[in-house]
Amino acid sequence: MKDTNAQRNYKDTMFRMLFSEKRNLLSLYNALNGTSYTDTDGFLITTLENAVYMNYKNDISFVFGLELMLYEHQSTFNPNMPLRNLFYAAKVIQGITKDEDLYGPAQVMIPAPRFVVFYNGTQPQEECQTLRLSDAFAKRPSGGGGMPGLELSVTVYNINSGHNPELMEGCRVLREYTQYVDLVRECAKRMDFQEAVEEAVDYCIKNGILEEFLSKNRAEAIEVSIFEYNEEQHIRNEKEFSYREGHMSGLEQGIRQEKERITLLQKNLLQENRMEDLRRSIEDEEYREKLYTEYEM
Repeated sequence: MKDTNAQRNYKDTMFRMLFSEKRNLLSLYNALNGTSYTDTDGFLITTLENAVYMNYKNDISFVFGLELMLYEHQSTFNPNMPLRNLFYAAKVIQGITKDEDLYGPAQVMIPAPRFVVFYNGTQPQEECQTLRLSDAFAKRPSGGGGMPGLELSVTVYNINSGHNPELMEGCRVLREYTQYVDLVRECAKRMDFQEAVEEAVDYCIKNGILEEFLSKNRAEAIEVSIFEYNEEQHIRNEKEFSYREGHMSGLEQGIRQEKERITLLQKNLLQENRMEDLRRSIEDEEYREKLYTEYEM
């Protein structure tokens, strides 16, 4: 596979490129909420410009209908999304309320946040699941009826083929994005990854799958697909390396502990033998003389 050597910003991903277009984003919102809005004028995009806050990434953030929506696409399942979204949402809301008097007598109103992850990795996951910030709490609350003083939930939708058909049917762009990803993976089984992406893009354009988007952004789509693949490979390699490193470290620690245990047993045995020698020497004068010679006493 050719090395693109691209130093790209995270914001340039296929998912983000597709749903940065307000009409596509509105379609996705409608599919999630069972609504049929047609006017995108009410959208306020709040995605941080550099797409990164405290090293945590977010794909799309927007306010619509008094809700703050944070959408994330992932090909690797991550149970830490509630914590990551907590940091990110705090930054976004801070920006929304920067001109408000937080110390005044009037209640400052903020849009109700909702957090969604669209997962299309190769590891099997549930159709739909909810991750909660409280799952990460080291200790369950002792007061307040056991209810956490802070909670944040993230809904994770599996958007691989065959999952969440109603959601897919409600948003054509999401459905065709999934078809594109499936095609890339299928082509990658029999050719170099860059060639696989190029073939998938050309096939989709010819067969009406993301046709307008891919025709207009062919080169960019190919580049970001390769970038995302390389990033996924890098993450997997890092995890594998960390596992091997941890495994070897555990073996070394186990060996050290076993050596220390054996040494301690030897010391205890030596002590027990000397105590036995002492006892016998008291009772047996001949044996005592023998010990004097051995220990040069």
